[in-house]
Amino acid sequence: MTINTEPAEDEELHQFETSTQVSPPGRNDRPLRASASGTDEVLDEIAQRVLWLATSIIDRANRGRTNPDGVKVGGHQSSSASMTGIMTALWFTALRSHDRVSVKPHASPVLHAINYLLGDLEVGHLDTLRSRGGLQPYPSRTKDPDTVDFSTGSVGIGATAPIWAALSHRYVSDRFPETPEAGRFYSLLGDAEMDEGAVWEAIIDPEVRTLGEIVWIVDLNRQSLDRVIPDVQIKRLQGMFDAAGWQVLTCPWGRRLEAVFAAPGGQALEDRLVSMPNPEYQRLLRAHPSEVHDRLLAGLSETEAAALRTVIDDFDADGLATLIRDLGGHDLGQLISTFEAIDDSRPSVVFAYTIKGKGLATEGHPGNHAAQLTEAQMRDLAAASGMELENPWVAFDPDTAAGRLCAETAQRLRREDFETHAVAEVPAELGFTPKSVISTQAALGRFLSDLKHVAPEVAHRVVTVSPDVATSTNLGGWINKTGIWSPAGREDWFSDDRERVLRWQEGAGGQHIELGIAEVNLVSLAGELGATGSRWGQPLLPIATIYDPFINRALEPWTFGLYAGGRSIMVGTPSGVTLAPEGGAHQSFNTPSVTLEIPGLTSWEPAFAQDLEWTLLEALRELADPDGDSAYFRLTTRPVRQELAAVPEDALLRSRRREQVIAGGYRLSGHPAAEDEVTLVGAGAIMTEVIEAAARLEAFGVRAGIVCLSSPSKIFRAVQERSKVSASSRSAIAEELLPAAHPAPLVTVLDGHPHTLAFLAGIRGDRTRNLGVSDFGQASSVSEAYAIHGIDSASIVGNALDLVGR
Repeated sequence: MTINTEPAEDEELHQFETSTQVSPPGRNDRPLRASASGTDEVLDEIAQRVLWLATSIIDRANRGRTNPDGVKVGGHQSSSASMTGIMTALWFTALRSHDRVSVKPHASPVLHAINYLLGDLEVGHLDTLRSRGGLQPYPSRTKDPDTVDFSTGSVGIGATAPIWAALSHRYVSDRFPETPEAGRFYSLLGDAEMDEGAVWEAIIDPEVRTLGEIVWIVDLNRQSLDRVIPDVQIKRLQGMFDAAGWQVLTCPWGRRLEAVFAAPGGQALEDRLVSMPNPEYQRLLRAHPSEVHDRLLAGLSETEAAALRTVIDDFDADGLATLIRDLGGHDLGQLISTFEAIDDSRPSVVFAYTIKGKGLATEGHPGNHAAQLTEAQMRDLAAASGMELENPWVAFDPDTAAGRLCAETAQRLRREDFETHAVAEVPAELGFTPKSVISTQAALGRFLSDLKHVAPEVAHRVVTVSPDVATSTNLGGWINKTGIWSPAGREDWFSDDRERVLRWQEGAGGQHIELGIAEVNLVSLAGELGATGSRWGQPLLPIATIYDPFINRALEPWTFGLYAGGRSIMVGTPSGVTLAPEGGAHQSFNTPSVTLEIPGLTSWEPAFAQDLEWTLLEALRELADPDGDSAYFRLTTRPVRQELAAVPEDALLRSRRREQVIAGGYRLSGHPAAEDEVTLVGAGAIMTEVIEAAARLEAFGVRAGIVCLSSPSKIFRAVQERSKVSASSRSAIAEELLPAAHPAPLVTVLDGHPHTLAFLAGIRGDRTRNLGVSDFGQASSVSEAYAIHGIDSASIVGNALDLVGR
């Protein structure tokens, strides 16, 4: 699920009236705990400044600049406020320079506020939230001007990204011992994000329990976008993490409240707060201080009420209202102590109880998610923060305790430069002749084995990943050569089984990573493996295999990973109704169209083994280029006669064919385009039927041209760019395949949705028939499946004859 721009709220949601005296985060009257760099008072002062800055960043974006569109800019002041104490405690006491942090999407202003205080963000950027070229709505590793370790904004994906980054760092360190050191990988996430299935898919992966560098900190504010969460489920969440082998730490109460609990009679107050339904507690936060006493007693028996009175009668109205807000996620000392208890031998999760909107007039309101403070409320916050609304960006004087702590923290978190290594040159081709009859999926396995033999330095940086489908996607030969990588290593109890073909040896030297059946984990790990070059200077070339129809299941996290800069090669195989005997549940139809539309991705559907080799090498070259594209390959298990490719034997013509394949397609007919009475265009294994149809048309006296597309997305890109002035960014392949001077009716054929190739008619204005798969499939033979969906040779011939009027 992606966090989208919030819907427009009713106007009254922006006009909260504050009925309580709200104290700054962490303030209490107990003796203050000393910290390594000062006292809690200093940290509290910094936390209050962070709260002010984060709130002001959003306020200025909405009230402080011209808005000619009239469209709400938005932002999340309350969601940021609940994270202020957690992030202040983490950054200013626990974080180290080689740690990496994923920040929950709606707390991005808090991250920018901290980066500003640490000198990592220029003051001019603070006025640019959600504007062109400015601070992004959610943390963006590739688009924000300051240090952002992980892009977040796609619910569950940003939370789990540090897991896959940690696993990737371990892999790259085993492969390249000179890789820079890494520390902990933190995820800061809201409790509502725990509803996302991707979170649990990642947590239960067997390899994750060995990652002691993983720390999750859950902002348990018990509110989501639309509502107060009716059931906190903390015990259930704790149990689920514990069952997965995680250390579970909970920071529920502040020190002042804990002291009251420990005092005589205090158990009654603890029992009342622990047993209180979450909506009732949230309502208590919105009550006037004069009502809190009676609300605490409501619904209790006389005995229970009497016991509770002995505790709460000693507090005046304001004092009691402040006391019940004393949660652990806002007590910096409690947070620091909890961070110090983290066990680095296993992954850890910290549940920090917080109040959404803590310290703001919107505190605890069920509709506060995207609400904005009014000008009057901003002035109240400015007064509480020692700031001025008209001059919001004042940093600490460097000679003050807070200023010195900011400087010390900035120095501690300063990151050293690292050397960026280059991938060895990828060869133009491998020099092997494919088998006479082979499928593109089988050719993938052969390609990886040949690459290791011909270009070992390139192959050394290749890592393959699959979700329990390694053997069924033809990675068996590669695995036998390279082994399985595992951070723990496991004994292969079948190593002495003579009948076993696949050698499943797990250890630190392997180059294949096997995951459970969870496609989201697959694409997330592939993205982080593709980011090791920019993170630690050691680029990898990740190739992930997945059943093609299941790409849809992982499409959103995969796309988000590309946005975040994690590049990889994704291989979808088997694919289409060509996988006929498996039935409709395993037959795909929309993946060629969907992948054509993804930015930064080139989709390929080669028909022949030689085309696959050339395009895979091109895709590896793109991955090796820091500015290159990711790639998607749609392969099949259908054996195809390779002689149909008619690869030229002449070196010059062979080189020309290779260039055309990489550009997106080539003509297979033995005559020039000027002689076409009809042009047949196909991609992938369906070219067998296309070529057969052309021969049958020839027998009927109709000359048919044949165009074999290796990459529909390359052709579409060429069409879109043909009007560009800059020749260096313009491809002529579309005009070469379908020259404007020689128009002819088109029949496009694809084992996928027919609209994928419909754009080809616009190249020269041809009449067209687009054949493909637009219904759910069923179990059958391949020939039956093709006939059912109208992509068999007879259907191609019939449509061509219709177009030429025969």
